[in-house]
Amino acid sequence: MSGLIATKIGMSRIFRESGEAVAVTFLQAEPNTVVRTKTKEKDGYNAVVLGVGAKPWKSRKGKENVRYAAQKEWKVDSLEGMEPGRKITVEIFVPESLVCIQGVSKGKGFQGVMKRWHFGGGPGSHGSHFKREPGSVGMRTQPGRILPGHHMAGHMGSDSVTLHRRPVVTVDAEKGIVGVKGPVPGPNGGRVYITVEPSTDKKS
Repeated sequence: MSGLIATKIGMSRIFRESGEAVAVTFLQAEPNTVVRTKTKEKDGYNAVVLGVGAKPWKSRKGKENVRYAAQKEWKVDSLEGMEPGRKITVEIFVPESLVCIQGVSKGKGFQGVMKRWHFGGGPGSHGSHFKREPGSVGMRTQPGRILPGHHMAGHMGSDSVTLHRRPVVTVDAEKGIVGVKGPVPGPNGGRVYITVEPSTDKKS
C-alpha cells in the first residue's frame, strides 16, 4: 500500500542529531480500513479504496452497513493481501522517505487585489484617493473589454493543493503520527492524503 488518509494536527520543530532545527507538520492517521478493491479485469486497473471514521447504520429494511467519514482510492500494482476489512497503519512510511501530500488550503473568503494578488496599491499618505484599489482596468476602443484572466478581487483559498517530494522526518507507529518537513495545506484538523513518492536518484 502506498497511501493513507490522515488529519493535520499542527506544526512544531524537532532537532536533528547535528543540532539543526527542522520545521515539521504532524499528521495523525488512524488505521485505514480497506473498503473495497478494483481489479484490472473488471475496472481496467488495480486499486484499493481506503476509509476512515467508520460508523454503523441500518437501512430501512434493517440491514446493517458501515459508513465512512472519508474515502480515498489509490492505484496499486498488486492486490495481494488487500482484502476488504484489512487495517493499514503509518508503518508503511519510513523516515527520510519522500511523500506527496494533498489537501485543501484555508478559505479566506472574498479578498481584494492587494491580499489576493500582492498588488502594490497606491500612496498611503493623506489626500490620496488611490489606496487599496486595483487601479485602471479599462481598454481602448479595440478590443474594448477586459481580457480573460485579469487579476482582480474575488474568492481566495479553499483550493486543492498538492505538495510533492516532502521528506518524512519521524514516524510514531504507536500513536499513528507522521512528521513531515515543512508546511501542509489546510487548517489544523483538516483532512489530507499522503502518498509515497516513487524512489528516484534526485535529492530533495
